[in-house]
Amino acid sequence: MFEGVLSGLSTAFSVFNLLMVSAGVLIGTFIGMLPGLGPISIIAIMIPVAIKLGDPSAALILLAGVYYGAIFGGSTSSILINAPGVAGTVATSFDGYPMARKGLAGKALTIAAISSFSGGSIAVVLMFVFAPILSRLALLFQSPEYFALMICGLTAIAAFAGKGKILKALLMTVFGVMLATVGESSLHNAPRFTFGIQDLQSGIQFVTLVMGLFALSEALLLVFDPSRAFSGKKGGSESGKITNLRISRAEAKTIAPVIIRQSLVGFFIGVLPGAGATIASFFGYAMERNLAPSKEREEFGKGSVRGLAAPETANNAACTGSFVPLLTLGIPGSGTTAVLLGALIALNVAPGPRLILERPELFWSIIISMYIGNIILLILNLPLIPYIARILLVPRNYMVPFILLFSLLGAYIGQNNATELFIMIIFGVAAFILKRADFPLPPLIIGFILGGMLEDNLGRALRKSQDFSFLWERPITLFLMIFSLILLLLPMALDRKKRRQTLVS
Repeated sequence: MFEGVLSGLSTAFSVFNLLMVSAGVLIGTFIGMLPGLGPISIIAIMIPVAIKLGDPSAALILLAGVYYGAIFGGSTSSILINAPGVAGTVATSFDGYPMARKGLAGKALTIAAISSFSGGSIAVVLMFVFAPILSRLALLFQSPEYFALMICGLTAIAAFAGKGKILKALLMTVFGVMLATVGESSLHNAPRFTFGIQDLQSGIQFVTLVMGLFALSEALLLVFDPSRAFSGKKGGSESGKITNLRISRAEAKTIAPVIIRQSLVGFFIGVLPGAGATIASFFGYAMERNLAPSKEREEFGKGSVRGLAAPETANNAACTGSFVPLLTLGIPGSGTTAVLLGALIALNVAPGPRLILERPELFWSIIISMYIGNIILLILNLPLIPYIARILLVPRNYMVPFILLFSLLGAYIGQNNATELFIMIIFGVAAFILKRADFPLPPLIIGFILGGMLEDNLGRALRKSQDFSFLWERPITLFLMIFSLILLLLPMALDRKKRRQTLVS
């Protein structure tokens, strides 16, 4: 292993590979800021370029840089205009965007940059230590365990519900799962709930849903509710220059344990094939809200530094963790790593347990380049934060058309289909009404993301066992189901207890 790491160091620090990792993170950051494209699209486009490089190490360092660079950059549009660039940064907008509206955009971008860097860096160290062991551990998770894991995710909706809103959050989660069933299932080829619309056979696209629920609805709220306008002068000088970038000691003490916890959580979720950065970010957010003291818990969704640091740390750690099953087992952990697997095969590299032994310079150079890439991202992004954050100083009558343009482009670019625009408008108007009625939207997104995977794993588990006995026959599945029940019932019991105390007093 020591010799392999040395060969990886010499490969990663070659001038050409340093240029490749720099190019990868730059391209990824820019693409991540643009809603609709995402890392999958750009990696697919760049595979022919990577193959022409000839060197598998350089090609994979370039593509990996695009991947985690896109996750790093996706937080920018989430924080500034509530339009998540990639799926893994949806949870970032829950507290990042409220901070921006308070005039703390510079601080929010700084926290996001530091959390992303820390999560990615700690995950690289964990990958050095645990990669061979975790590759065997990941094989223990089968369809029953993944079904139970999805149930855990769905029952964590209490993290997105304020006081007295648990029932509303449950209703929105169910609605999200219902939306996930539109179109053809991976288990059955028959179309469902398409209402005769052929464009819905492939289901509702995630980008279209997110753009409608968050970006478009926010633009409508800015039009109809002038009080939601950005307070750009707060945290800036009279000249309009963003100056409030520093994190106070108290804030640093608050987010430090969050970063450590979510680096571990994000990495281990990323190791599980099929989980990925999106699920890690939601789990991280839910976990930190439940761990926060009661006073701080009320700040979640209103501009909490914990709520911003948690998903940003978890999603970047998960990106690194997803390379463990990809390189050691040849199993993609997400849609993006599935495209990377195709690139590996095209480069005549056979991923699997023998890759560390047969191609140590390739394996370790990719891991080392991730740390180098995180440093480059931090160096590039921190000085640019004051200039990026100035977008919020744009007057509202210009900001609303800007958000609308990005939303429409994001929905259209993903599928090149005008029907997506109409679907997005329907969701945008519906989200506008739901927000006015004080319904939380994050549970809907969780239900939509996890609904498809829940159905697929339930179908495979039932095919094997023929009944629901798989829920208690496998120890890991049983533990996860009991934990899910606790997650569901405990917040409801606490909420009921608070109501009784209020009535007594």
